[in-house]
Amino acid sequence: MKPYVSKQNSNVYFTNRENIQRIVSILIAIAIFLLLYFGLPDTFSQSAKLMTAIVSFGVILWALEPFPMGLTALLILIMMLLFNLAEPDVVFSGFASPATHLVIAGMMIARAVNETALVKRISYFILKKWGGHANGLLGSLIIVQQIQAFFIPSSAVRATLMLPISSMIVETVEAKPGSNLRKMIMLGVAFGGNISGTAIMTAAVGNILTVELLYQFADIEITYFQWFLYTFPLWLILIPAIWILLIKFYPLRKEEQSFPMVKKEMKTKLDELGSMDQQEWRCLIILLIIVGLWVSQPLHGMHPSVPALIGAVIMTLPGVGCANWENVVKINFNTVLLLSVTLSMGYALVDSGAVTTLSEYLSVDWFLSIVQYPLLAAIIVILLTQIFHKMISNVPAAVVTLIPITISVAANANIDPLGMAFTAGLTSLYGFMMVVETMPNLIVHSTGLIAQRDFLKPGLYATVITMLATILVASTWWRFIGLI
Repeated sequence: MKPYVSKQNSNVYFTNRENIQRIVSILIAIAIFLLLYFGLPDTFSQSAKLMTAIVSFGVILWALEPFPMGLTALLILIMMLLFNLAEPDVVFSGFASPATHLVIAGMMIARAVNETALVKRISYFILKKWGGHANGLLGSLIIVQQIQAFFIPSSAVRATLMLPISSMIVETVEAKPGSNLRKMIMLGVAFGGNISGTAIMTAAVGNILTVELLYQFADIEITYFQWFLYTFPLWLILIPAIWILLIKFYPLRKEEQSFPMVKKEMKTKLDELGSMDQQEWRCLIILLIIVGLWVSQPLHGMHPSVPALIGAVIMTLPGVGCANWENVVKINFNTVLLLSVTLSMGYALVDSGAVTTLSEYLSVDWFLSIVQYPLLAAIIVILLTQIFHKMISNVPAAVVTLIPITISVAANANIDPLGMAFTAGLTSLYGFMMVVETMPNLIVHSTGLIAQRDFLKPGLYATVITMLATILVASTWWRFIGLI
């Protein structure tokens, strides 16, 4: 007979188990730090050893998450300062980066937009039009996030905005736990969120980091329009490809394929919202102005952070904007700290000499001869990035580690670093197999409506699809426009 365990004791048990996991995670991070610091060869300088060990220590903590991500970021910052691995202005430079201010402004814009009914209205309209059938419902969940990507510069925020809608749909269509219908709906939100950052430079932190690091370390500037030009064919391939994958992977019975109640529910929601009010119109106009300024960057030369900051200000101006300042500034500073410190890590990796030493290990003759061929280089970078991303689940950490190394390797091979570095940054966006690989995965999983095991097999297929699609675009479009 099982011993009785009170609810209180059960809670203590789970708390203790979480504490044990936290302690084990910290010990693993410390062990990796010590192993690298004492185990790296003498070809690494003292500062390069320390910096490599600190970065690896931080990446493990970000992956296992015994602390909040922002706290880990501050811990890494303090370690870089205490060990004097770079001048303080280098260590703090990530906080002064335009990329950081773009993310801050983007989160403020997202909060301002969310104070209106605009996103809900667009979502309800699309679901009302196409959500009455399983295929249309899945397509709507994916498409809504692609539209949001133009206006909301955060995949985490986009996925969060979709959660109430997707949860409502699960309840409305009575998608049972473990059913193909529930898995298809929830993975549609996660996978749709992952690909939504593909073509819009401001739509993903990884994109912003890639652009910033290319500018800092290779003096290569990529505009909003250029990023779209490079990636829109891939985006156009991935949207239907992910849609078809989930439809084929989760076949539904005939009675599960039609949802007249969804169209009815969406119509009710739209009727409750009524006509667009002045607040929504002002929000829409300001968003169009921001996007217009981003697209026309080659004409005016302003960094994307400037239009974003202008938009955030206008959105909160009394009588002109669409939101209250007090609510808009309540942003998630974990993301700000994460981005700023990862940028500082990248700068300190270069400043300490760690990137130079690591790239020298990769700069063997056979590897340098392979990367002389742009398409082969792109294929190798795609494969290595996906492997690295599986080990280093945090997207900013993966980007800030890979971009400086690919730039340095390209320099050793005497080739243009743009193709290799751009490919590494773009590929880092795509994580489908593991919950921890991307924020949309984490947010969808946090609902409890889907389990980690549900990501594995479809996630593997989605990973293969993105790799093949990127190789296809690299071998055709990128060669045609001269990216590689």
